[in-house]
Amino acid sequence: MIVDFHTHIFPPEVKQHREDFLKQDPFFSVLYSRPKSRLAVAEDLVASMDEAGVDKSVALNIGWAQPELCRRNNDCIMEAQARYPRRIIGFGNLPCGSLENAVEEAERCARGGLRGLGELRPDLLAWDWGNSEKMAPLMDVVWRHRLVLMFHTSEPVGHGYPGKGRATPGTLYPFIAAFPEVTVVLAHWGAGMPFYSLMPEVAEALNHTLFDTAATPFLYRSRVYTAVRNLVGEERILFGSDYPLLSQQRMLREVANSLRSLDGREKVLGGNAARVLGLEGAP
Repeated sequence: MIVDFHTHIFPPEVKQHREDFLKQDPFFSVLYSRPKSRLAVAEDLVASMDEAGVDKSVALNIGWAQPELCRRNNDCIMEAQARYPRRIIGFGNLPCGSLENAVEEAERCARGGLRGLGELRPDLLAWDWGNSEKMAPLMDVVWRHRLVLMFHTSEPVGHGYPGKGRATPGTLYPFIAAFPEVTVVLAHWGAGMPFYSLMPEVAEALNHTLFDTAATPFLYRSRVYTAVRNLVGEERILFGSDYPLLSQQRMLREVANSLRSLDGREKVLGGNAARVLGLEGAP
């Protein structure tokens, strides 16, 4: 089974009337103002999966500056999961603003059948993520519904790109250390976080943290697969394409070329995701 743990879909009206939404939401404009920035709806994703041989995809929301647009995209993902229950696994996102409103939306997403929250951006969701007391209401929803949390991550060095943000290891680690039993996925290889797992206390905190491969060709040389495997193990790596930014076929080829062992490829391409999401046939 092949599971793409990192894809994005939008409501049809966002794809059809991109210019209107660029004017409405400043963060959407940062990500999608370039004409070459691709947008996909649920049907596009399923067609890509059929072409690439992907069995299931996790459909993520993006970060929105406007709370109502965040909720609208959550609704779109719920509807997509309902239409394609064997193919699409939905994650919702949290609206900017008060933590109280975010807790309400997290509960609504969970009751709507979504399996996680992401792609979360703590630089947009400007709460004190490392404060266990303040974050307790949100984490209560996460615990009760066994939600997986997916965070966008940002390297504190290197080249910039639209939407890179400031979700560095130093920003994310206080949250992970405060809630080490929560299943967390750090997108884009965790922005270097696997290296810090060489520190014993960090390794202990990261015990339930995984790393996805999304957008690898735009960020790292392909040796990153071997490097992270040696640091944290193949069982902590999730295949993610970042579709439609990159095609699922291209990313599948990269994984096949970068992980030589059959067992390692099977874990990364689907076995680890099946375990994290509790899918049928999970190891």
